Amino acid sequence: MHHDVIELRKFYYTRALGRVVQRVLRDRLTQLWPADQSAGMTMAGYGFAAPLLRPYLGRARRVISLMPGPQGVMAWPATLPNCSVLCDETAWPLDTGSVDRLVMLHALEVAEHPGALLSEAWRVLGPGGRMLIMTPNRAGLWARSDATPFGFGRSYTTGQLEAQARSARFVTERSGAALYIPPSDRRFWLKSAQMWERAGLRISQVLVAGVVITEFSKQVQAPIGRLTRVNVPSPLDVLEGMARPKPARGGKTARGGAPRTGKGRGGPERPLA
Repeated sequence: MHHDVIELRKFYYTRALGRVVQRVLRDRLTQLWPADQSAGMTMAGYGFAAPLLRPYLGRARRVISLMPGPQGVMAWPATLPNCSVLCDETAWPLDTGSVDRLVMLHALEVAEHPGALLSEAWRVLGPGGRMLIMTPNRAGLWARSDATPFGFGRSYTTGQLEAQARSARFVTERSGAALYIPPSDRRFWLKSAQMWERAGLRISQVLVAGVVITEFSKQVQAPIGRLTRVNVPSPLDVLEGMARPKPARGGKTARGGAPRTGKGRGGPERPLA
């Protein structure tokens, strides 16, 4: 089951709980990838990652929001040139190795072919590129509630998410979590969300988060094995088949005639050298 872009936009931009979730997840993203360090980078988001990418607008070299076809697409950002595009799940309109940072939100848990989706993410990332995936936590309350977008699709544990990405050749860099408040619209939880996030980072073994956050990298190994030596002939080898000139023997010219002689001034006759 895929999300609907209208419902996602309504949750993140008009609902109070959605605005709190947007702020919490965006703060976690900028903690891992500071916006002031994104100069010259190409940032991309897949799924519905647009609310998290706004801090990078105007700082990164390029920001792209990819939205899958079954979900639908919306123009983003508002009042600025559009940076979002509708695409197929396994065929993104990006060059191979052209992305430096990739964020997935509301993507992997609803993908029809999660393995192929991760393979496409591997293709567009450059060597050393980073990918951040946010998925519902299987043990959390948010995955059990249909009142938010995190209650749709497959939920993951950290180990399951790492195993899925490892099968696509990604390397796990670090793992974390977010959303330690329950999925409730009550004012108490909304006002105390930041406090619960700070507490959750310190005592994550006690509090169960609603979202699993894992960062991966694309590591391309250098070729190993015996080196093949390539011999490049010297340009002078072109003349190798030609005989080198040698001095005439027996005082004769090359045509076999008598040696030429000449007279020096005030001296006897002598052969020409």
